[in-house]
Amino acid sequence: MVENIVFGQYIPGKSILHRLDPRAKIFCLLTFIPAVLLAGHWPFYVLLTLLTAFLIVLAGLPWRIIFQTLRPFWFILVLTFLLQVFFTPGEAFLRAGIFQATKEGAVLGGLLFWRLTLIIAVSSLLTLTTSPLDLTAAVERLLAPVARLGVNAPELAMMMTVAIRFLPVLLREALTIKKAQQARGVDFNSGWPWERLAKTIPLLVPLFAGTFGRAEELAAAMEARGYRVGAKRTRLHPLRFAWRDLAAAGFTAAVFALVVFFRA
Repeated sequence: MVENIVFGQYIPGKSILHRLDPRAKIFCLLTFIPAVLLAGHWPFYVLLTLLTAFLIVLAGLPWRIIFQTLRPFWFILVLTFLLQVFFTPGEAFLRAGIFQATKEGAVLGGLLFWRLTLIIAVSSLLTLTTSPLDLTAAVERLLAPVARLGVNAPELAMMMTVAIRFLPVLLREALTIKKAQQARGVDFNSGWPWERLAKTIPLLVPLFAGTFGRAEELAAAMEARGYRVGAKRTRLHPLRFAWRDLAAAGFTAAVFALVVFFRA
């Protein structure tokens, strides 16, 4: 549990990233992630890192916001690094009982840590610079071709954006419940890992109860505003591609093509 959770939130602004078409941003993200995963040379890691830093500056967001989006994932990042260090065969430089840390594992773990950090940082830029309504509209438009296969694109887009939007809300509610338990004498920081895990189980019951309550409130609010399943809806500000959207998509596609070309 962490405080000041910003992952999944939208921060209003007037930067170039805020004004990009959300469909272009989703395309750039889906192109950037494979580029990070396929990068096989150090110069490309440096290039992608500089590109990520440039996007953060372009978005006009404080760096502390980006670090706060990474905080919930620190455990996964560190665990991934340690697993590679101690379970990758190679030349050992440190021994701890039956475990040994290898140089090859340290290099591989560092690369995975680097990749995941870049992916999380860029993914957070999508939600930080795109309003939930625009994100829903973009996903709905992108899923329109699969509607012919029987997929309800509008409802699927709504579920995806609601899940992203309420993730930080649920995390904050879990943090509130945890603090309430601590005020009643529960110590979550002592004991073996499995004992700490057992202490978090009582948090699930009130958390699920609150989640279902919020779901009912959201459904009632949507119905009160005239939302109906399957109804055709118009938008006050329809999505339109501009030159900057095409430039952003083209540049990201060029970076991806460059990574693939040199990897081959």
